[in-house]
Amino acid sequence: MPEPVKLLTIAGSDSGGAAGLQADLKTWTALGVYGMSAVTVVTAQNSVQVAGVQFLPAGFVAQQIDAVLSDYGAAGVKTGFLGQVALIEAVAERLAAYALPHVVVDPVLVNHRGEPLFAADVAAAYRALLLPLATLATPNWREAALLAGRPRPGSLPEVVAVAQALPPPVLVTGWAAGEEMVDVFCPGRETHLLHAPRHATTNTHGSGDTLSAAITAYLALGQPLFQAIHSARSYTGRAIARAAGWHLGAGHGPLDHLWHHA
Repeated sequence: MPEPVKLLTIAGSDSGGAAGLQADLKTWTALGVYGMSAVTVVTAQNSVQVAGVQFLPAGFVAQQIDAVLSDYGAAGVKTGFLGQVALIEAVAERLAAYALPHVVVDPVLVNHRGEPLFAADVAAAYRALLLPLATLATPNWREAALLAGRPRPGSLPEVVAVAQALPPPVLVTGWAAGEEMVDVFCPGRETHLLHAPRHATTNTHGSGDTLSAAITAYLALGQPLFQAIHSARSYTGRAIARAAGWHLGAGHGPLDHLWHHA
C-alpha cells in the first residue's frame, strides 16, 4: 500500500469530540489521509457549554510542531483555536520556518452564538502574522468582520465587501440566505458566491473545523484550490445532512464525519 499523505492540525481539543482537533482528525481519517496534532488549548465542553479552558504554553506548542515536522514532515497544515497573541506568534514563526506547501488558517474568533471570544489584539495578530502565510483563510462572516476591522455585515453585499477587504485568497463562510447557505470566495480581485442547501438542524458544531480540514486534505491530495473548496463543501454538507436527526447531547451537536463509510 502507498504511504498516506500526512497533515498537521494545530488546534484545541474539544472534550465532546465535535469540533477542534477531534473534528480535524475524523475528517482526515474519512478522507484517507494521516492526521497529526499540536494541541494549543484543552477544553472541558459538551454540546451545551464550554465549562473550562486551559491554554498550553506557547513554547510547548512550538515544541509539538517541531517534534512532528522535524520527523514526519507534512504535506499541509491547518490552524484552529489559538486564542492568544503569544500562541499566534509562536505558530506563525514555526510555520514560516518550515515553509509547508499548504497552510489553511481557520481563525477561531467567535463562539457558535457569534459572540467575540477575544480582545481585538488577537484578530490583529492573525491579520499581521498568519494570514500572510495562508494558502487560504476560512473565517465565517462574523470572524471576517473582526479580521477586517469592519462592522458586522447585515446583508450579503456587505459580506462580499468584508471578504474583499481581507488579503486573498479567503473563503468567508456561513451566510444564511433563506433556504440557502452562501460562502464568498475571493481568490484575488474576483468574487465567487458559492451556494448550498441550508439544513434544518442545530447539529453543526465543528462544521467550520470540518470544512477547513477537508480543504487542507483535498489540497494535499493534489486538487487545485477552487476544486478543493468545492469538494470540501460537498463533504461537509453531507456530514451535516447525515447527522441532522441525531440527539447525542442536549444542545449543539456534531457532524457525521464518516458518512461515506456507512
